[in-house]
Amino acid sequence: MSSPDISLAEITAVTNVLKTGSLSTGPQLRAFEEGVAGYVGVQFGVGVNSGTSGLHLCVIGAGIGEGDLTLTTPFSFIASSNCILYERGIPVFIDVDKKTGNLDPILAAEASNDLLKGGKNARRWLPPSMRDGRMDPTHYGRLKCLLPVHAFGQPADMDPLLEIAQHHELCVIEDACEALGAAYKGRRAGTLGDAAVFAFYPNKQITTGEGGMIVTDHETWSNLFLSLRNQGRDTFDAWLNHSHLGYNYRLDEMSAALGLVQLNRLQELLSKRARVASWYTERLKNLDLLECPYIASTTTRMSWFVYVVRILPPANRNQIMEKLAGEGIPSRPYFSPIHLQPFYRNTLGFQRGEFPITEYLGDVSLALPFSSVISEDQVDHVCAVLQRLLV
Repeated sequence: MSSPDISLAEITAVTNVLKTGSLSTGPQLRAFEEGVAGYVGVQFGVGVNSGTSGLHLCVIGAGIGEGDLTLTTPFSFIASSNCILYERGIPVFIDVDKKTGNLDPILAAEASNDLLKGGKNARRWLPPSMRDGRMDPTHYGRLKCLLPVHAFGQPADMDPLLEIAQHHELCVIEDACEALGAAYKGRRAGTLGDAAVFAFYPNKQITTGEGGMIVTDHETWSNLFLSLRNQGRDTFDAWLNHSHLGYNYRLDEMSAALGLVQLNRLQELLSKRARVASWYTERLKNLDLLECPYIASTTTRMSWFVYVVRILPPANRNQIMEKLAGEGIPSRPYFSPIHLQPFYRNTLGFQRGEFPITEYLGDVSLALPFSSVISEDQVDHVCAVLQRLLV
């Protein structure tokens, strides 16, 4: 499905770290943190060992505890809501915009108003298990946070979401794990909320192997994250003294060295991904049973993470996926709705029918092979097979 774009410079950087013998946090990590923060345009960067870890620490920074509510999307990778559950908070899912797959600001405004008023209208936004008597519907805290996801590298429509947050005094955590380099109305993803998280898994715009980065302008949050990622040690703590309940979420020097070189190549990598996306769009845009990705007018830079098309009825996405596999072409459903995952069904009582747009997108969306190293001939082959299958 995807391959990282690794040059000799990355290999040399990692090898040089190995030669130093200092492999834990050190100068490479500090340089990488400063580099990402500087690129995004914020004061602080905190490297962590995954995007999921970064989101978890942001949830802690936002003060989310047992029963507290966070508005978020069910059309995402599961980590964006799992991180709320880690702190025993409650994800309140809001359906998405059909064109972009990002959080619908109109529904988010309606939900926030209802939840803060309480009563019957508030209960309809809660998970089903809190509506049907399996859980005490009164046992929830206040609405504290808004957690939009920039799906597939396209920023959510942030201005109306930020208005909601300001009006109701909510923290805003940007899940920008798929969106390094993206821009919304000329502002870079990562500068729009109280904190944001990028991820550097091998299929991302840049990679550290595994890893992530929290960015923020809040010094108190940054200091807390630095402590929590390192077993709860603060800068003033002596060896093996711990001020907080912390985690082993550190990013190592080898990963940071790899990431630093990749960051220096970011514009090149983004341009190559945009070129691959343009090849796909040019070849597929006229197929009647396929929709190419939609770019919103508010998106002043798309940061291509994946290339996700929609296979339209009467064509069947799963059948097309199987036939592509038979031709040696990998593809994947993207995303499978979070609320329909077994854990969320069993724990929070969700069933099909709760979020119709998310469920529709989950049924028709198909990720095609995509990376900065895929060739035009490979794109030609994928598109030729799709054209044959969809006529």
